[in-house]
This record gives sequence, structure tokens and C-alpha cells, in this order.
Amino acid sequence: MTSSLRGRWSRLLFAFVSAVVALIAAFAAVGSTIPLFNLYRAEDHFTNAGIALTVVAYSFGTIGTLLVLGRLSNYVGRRAAAITALALLIAGCVVLLNVHVIGVLVTGRLLMGLGAGMASSSLAAYIVDAAPKRPAWLASVASSQTVMLGLAVGAIGSGALVQFAPLPRQLVFLVAIALLIVSAVLAALSPETVTKTPFAWSSLRPSVRVPHHVRPLLPVAAAVILPTWATGAFYQAFVPALVADELHTKNPLILGLVFAGYMAPSAFGAPLGHRFAPATAQRIGMTGFMLGWAGLITANATGALPLFLVATIVAGVGQGIAISAVTHGLVFGSSIAERAAIFTVVYLLSYSGATIPSLIAGQLSTVVPVPQIAVGYAVFALLGTAYTVVAAKNPAGESLSSASSSRYA
Repeated sequence: MTSSLRGRWSRLLFAFVSAVVALIAAFAAVGSTIPLFNLYRAEDHFTNAGIALTVVAYSFGTIGTLLVLGRLSNYVGRRAAAITALALLIAGCVVLLNVHVIGVLVTGRLLMGLGAGMASSSLAAYIVDAAPKRPAWLASVASSQTVMLGLAVGAIGSGALVQFAPLPRQLVFLVAIALLIVSAVLAALSPETVTKTPFAWSSLRPSVRVPHHVRPLLPVAAAVILPTWATGAFYQAFVPALVADELHTKNPLILGLVFAGYMAPSAFGAPLGHRFAPATAQRIGMTGFMLGWAGLITANATGALPLFLVATIVAGVGQGIAISAVTHGLVFGSSIAERAAIFTVVYLLSYSGATIPSLIAGQLSTVVPVPQIAVGYAVFALLGTAYTVVAAKNPAGESLSSASSSRYA
């Protein structure tokens, strides 16, 4: 390898690591709010419906940003888009330093949604652009599962700080702000991976476009992404109350661990899926996800916290396998210019799955108990699993025998 090639490889590796760190920090900031929800419920009398509204506000922010700015990084560069996203997340953390009314929490989560939406498309595309070619699964796992890992890190870290550290309402966000600033510096020092094109205002028109070869894969992608991300939103909005009221613990660290128990195993389950062709991995993952939901419903009925934790982990591993396989199929053979659009669609599906069920469930929570709401989410998971098992397919050009060894174009 020549010195120039080694230098380019080193710069791309730095960009890859910086983008992964930034995406983890971004969603750690998002996840850091979750262990505080029971504190807000107890001290500020926030309702389950109010907490669900914050999830909806966050998701609407992400969806709006993805629709309008999802392709922005193709014009201004991955770095500029990433730094802007991190700045919006910092603004959200600043607002959340002083939460005593629901409107402030909604505003802070909305700002976080705007930042997370931009980070989702720009940083995920940046990761795939800069990822090493080997191992072949690294790009899809890092781009799809770093979000889950960040949410888990944020939830656990926040739960520990709320439980054991001073200033439980503020210290969490001060730490998140520090991490986001470090991430912005790393992004600023990273090389650009796209050739910037002249900015056109027409690019801000809301649009959803994907390459033709991706379109046949979208129905199953939706069947995987919608219920798995709906479950993540369920853990944000309703599991704090479920853990407190049905499983009899209000410990913020336990709450953070429960949420992380769903998110973190996703990152560890993802590489397992690359032992199989994408369609097979999607079927295996969603079957595991559904088994987890069966365990969750049983735990709710029996009040068994250990079973709830085990079922949460099983569901998390299953979603990791399935989502990573879907992402692998969608970006297989894609060009650099196509990746931002593909990830925009992926995260539009993701946040739609988080938003719409939360909006419905939030309204129902005033008259329907949380365990029954959980059953509704389980039915949604069953529908997605059934469709995936029947309709999953491999991307064009990837054979069953080559699935585990393919690399991105």
C-alpha cells in the first residue's frame, strides 16, 4: 500500500470512528431523558398522556427534518450537516436543564427530534461512506445499530446519574452537552466524503426518493422497522409507568437498564444476522422479536420483573438481527449519492413507527390501562412478523451463497 493510500485509509478510518462516536453521543442525549420520566411524573405530576406527547413531539421533529433536510448532506457535505445536527441536540439539552412544566419538556424533545433527524441521515450515510470494506457487515451494523447503542448508553448513564449523583435533573444534560461538543469537534476534524454540489432550494421540497432497485424491498423493510421502532417508543413512553406500577420498582437505574435491555442487545444481535442471507436473517430476527413480546405480555400478567428483563433482551436481539439485515439489503450496491436518500426513507419509517402508535396510545392511556396498551403493541409486532416471514426477499444481485461475504459498491 502506497503512503498516499495509507493516508487516505487513515483519514477515512478517523471519519468512520468520529461519525460512530457522534451518532452514539447524539442518541445518548436522546436516551438520557427516559430515566427522568418517572421523576417528572412524581414531582411535577406529568401524566402518561403527557409523556407520550413528548415522544410524539420528538418523532414529529425527526420526521419533518428528514422530509425537508434528509438530502442536505449531499449539498453541504456530511460534516456540516452533522455539526448542525449536534448543535440542535445541544440546544435541546439546554432547554431540558429546567423542566417543571410539560411544555418545556415537549420543546426540548422537539429540538432533540430536529437534531436527531438530521443526524440520522447525515451521520448514518457518513458511516457507510467511510466504513472499512472488511468485515463486510461493519457498515450496515454500524449505521443501523449505533442509534440503538447510543440510546442504551444514554439510558443507563442517565439512570445511574439520577440515582446516585447530585443535581439529578441537570447533571445528565450537562454531561450530554459535553459529549456532543466533543463529537462536533471530531466531526470538524474529519475529512469530507462527498463532492459538494451547488445547493438548490428545490432540494428542500419534502420528497421521498429511493433507487429503483430498493423499492421492491421497502414493504418488508416497513414490516420490520415500524413495529420494532414502535416498541422502542413504547419503552420510552409507557415502560416507566409499567415498571413502577406493575413491576413495583421506581429505581431510575433499573428503568434505564430495562430500556437499555431492549436497545443494547440490538447492537450485539446485528452481527449474528450476517451469518445468513438478508431475507433469512429478517425472518429469524422478527421471530425472535415476537418471542420477546410474548414474554413481555406474560411478565406483565404475572408481575415477574426477571421475565420482563429476559424477554426485553430477546426482543432486542431479534430486532437487531432484523433491522441490520433490512439495512444491509437496502444499501447493497448503492452509490454514495444514493445513501442519504436511502437512510432518509429508513428513518422516516422508523420515526413513523415511533410516532403514530404513540399518538394513538397516548390518547387511549387516559381510559385504557398500560398493560392493555402493551397488548396492542404486541399485536402490531405479530402483524409485522407474519408479513416478514411470508414476504422477505434478498436484494437483487446478492445470492444466498454470497450474502455473508458481499461488500458495498
